[in-house]
Amino acid sequence: MIWIYRLFIVLVSGTVFNVWLLNMDQASPYRGGAALTLKEEFLTYGLSENIFYLIGGIKLLAALALFFGLRLKQTVVPAAQIIAVLMLGAISMHLKVGDPLLRSAPAIGMLGMCLVIWRLHKKLN
Repeated sequence: MIWIYRLFIVLVSGTVFNVWLLNMDQASPYRGGAALTLKEEFLTYGLSENIFYLIGGIKLLAALALFFGLRLKQTVVPAAQIIAVLMLGAISMHLKVGDPLLRSAPAIGMLGMCLVIWRLHKKLN
């Protein structure tokens, strides 16, 4: 069970870093509406550039705290909760613009992994 816990921590934090640092300017089949970049996706949802940077900062800090949770256990639950709430927001934005369910798949997967992390954290500690 501990290996699933650690794997999900690495997958969730790594995915956030990948999306927000390495691929934010890349097209993806999971982008909302007709957006080609992450910033365009936020604009598609009717969100401002300031919100884009705010959410990005929160996601990156939460992903960092989650990753550090491999050593600092007290950061895991708050970080997983923050990311889970942000994934609920991402899913709702996809629904808002009428995207097909497939575009929400990464957010649904991340939400699920965060919930598993939270549950396993309680069991393991």
